[in-house]
Amino acid sequence: MTDALVLAAHGSRDPRFAVTAREVTDAVGAALPGTDVHLGFLDLDEPSVAEVLAEVAGPHVVVVPLLFSAAFHTTVDLPVALDAERGRRPEVRFTQAPPLGSDPRLLTALADRLHAAGLAPDDGVVLCAVGSRDRDADAQFYAVAADLAERVACRGVEPLFATRLGPEARYLREAVDRLEATGARRIVVGPYFLSAGTLTDRVEKALADLTVGVAIAEPIGAHPGLIDTICDRYRAAATGNPGQSLS
Repeated sequence: MTDALVLAAHGSRDPRFAVTAREVTDAVGAALPGTDVHLGFLDLDEPSVAEVLAEVAGPHVVVVPLLFSAAFHTTVDLPVALDAERGRRPEVRFTQAPPLGSDPRLLTALADRLHAAGLAPDDGVVLCAVGSRDRDADAQFYAVAADLAERVACRGVEPLFATRLGPEARYLREAVDRLEATGARRIVVGPYFLSAGTLTDRVEKALADLTVGVAIAEPIGAHPGLIDTICDRYRAAATGNPGQSLS
């Protein structure tokens, strides 16, 4: 019996999210021939991660979160689900890998999406993420924005949480104003999201109300850098590398 991989996606009411998560799952399955790859959702979609864990077989089941920060789902929801399954099936080893956001290949994915959207040196970038109550998770996102600013040639990168646009999109307007003050002639939005959905639509709608040129990059989706990162997370956890996996 071979080891199994469960991808734990956030979930969304927007059907585009599930479509993208399944595209990622298919790409991971193709990159890991012989590995039993499954997809579960932490919220709002089915099947749930708990349901998948209850059904998956293998001497060792590795769960890789399709998440970009170590926030509530990573630190609370997944460990609870894994502990429940460990208690029910002690003969199976369950391992949780780290979230994906710390891998530099995601920066490459973001840069590729921005360049595909036509990013030019006189553009400014608004990098959007979900946002969290976890300050460490937010700090990780600010670090990603700073690293991206060093990676791409543009007037600047402004981090923005799609869940915190502010009254009448005040914080978005302030971010755009700061970029225009640096000489940015156009705003390119970089979604630090797995998939398009309600939150990316919210940002696009708010930008449509501004008198500024805008281009929207694609979310990360099934970018090869993301697929490689997931596969490496799985391999490290499956081989028991303590530097790459969290048991």
